[in-house]
Amino acid sequence: METIELNDVQKKSRRGRNIALGVVLAFLVVIFYAVTIIKISNVG
Repeated sequence: METIELNDVQKKSRRGRNIALGVVLAFLVVIFYAVTIIKISNVG
């Protein structure tokens, strides 16, 4: 099986996309957590 070797520009681009995706996912987790806490605290 052949593997594709990425050059430095492609590796840097992929890393940038991965970091951006991680930041977006972390932001969504924080938003859902905050909304959940607010809803639970307003029930009582």
